[in-house]
Amino acid sequence: MANARLQSIHVHPVKAARSLSLREAAVEPWGLAGDRRWMLIDDGGKVVTQRQQPRLALAAAELLPGGGVVLSAPGREPLTVPAPRGAGTVVVEIFRDKVEALPAAGEAAHSWFSALLGADVRLVYLDEPATRRPVDPRYALPGETVSFADGFPLLLTATASLDALNSLIAQGEHADEGPLPMNRFRPNVVVAGTDPWAEDGWSRITVGEVAFRVVKPCGRCVVTTTDQGTAGRGREPLHSLGRHRRIDGRLVFGQNLVPVGRGTVRVGDPVRIVE
Repeated sequence: MANARLQSIHVHPVKAARSLSLREAAVEPWGLAGDRRWMLIDDGGKVVTQRQQPRLALAAAELLPGGGVVLSAPGREPLTVPAPRGAGTVVVEIFRDKVEALPAAGEAAHSWFSALLGADVRLVYLDEPATRRPVDPRYALPGETVSFADGFPLLLTATASLDALNSLIAQGEHADEGPLPMNRFRPNVVVAGTDPWAEDGWSRITVGEVAFRVVKPCGRCVVTTTDQGTAGRGREPLHSLGRHRRIDGRLVFGQNLVPVGRGTVRVGDPVRIVE
């Protein structure tokens, strides 16, 4: 894989909202700097994502120094939300994990998202990613933590694998839905210059100066069927993944990563497969 390189970098300041493309990003032990530190919860304290609310694809968040965000969406006035400091925590539920978060995003932010989604939601902030949420112990080394990402600090996808998947979609009964863009899979890092599905065999890589463990394939859900520009839903890619990419009972695309140390990754960095 001598020509493998980092093609693009993406962070999602608010979990489940639109991605933000960057030229470079700091790699922290729990993920890329600024990625998924904000999250929406319902009135029971449970995470709200595009699984329940596909209209979250229409919301964007620009990162501000200090961890704050500027929210924007069609038909909504932009709203600046500073990162809360010093407030008491609340326990929120993200899938099977109970996590302490700061609730003090303010009523303006709660109202902004509730109006966009037509549902009562609240915005919370992960203030201490180094301690709040351990990585799944079945896959983690001692002390590894994660942000509000689904389960692991980073998600890697490959352009060659998307091309292969789009070829499968083109041959199937929902060919009119393809080709799909990479943003359906909401990756953090996208690699070019590999063979299709080569990432299935990786266990350790470096991207520029930063090393990563390749932990496990990423099981995909209904979010991948959501058009990130319109919030409309279709059948692909889950239909084609179900026919061609079912591993251990899950429909998979991409690989979950855990950083080994800190550093900075940049678009164009070489990607080296260590093992």
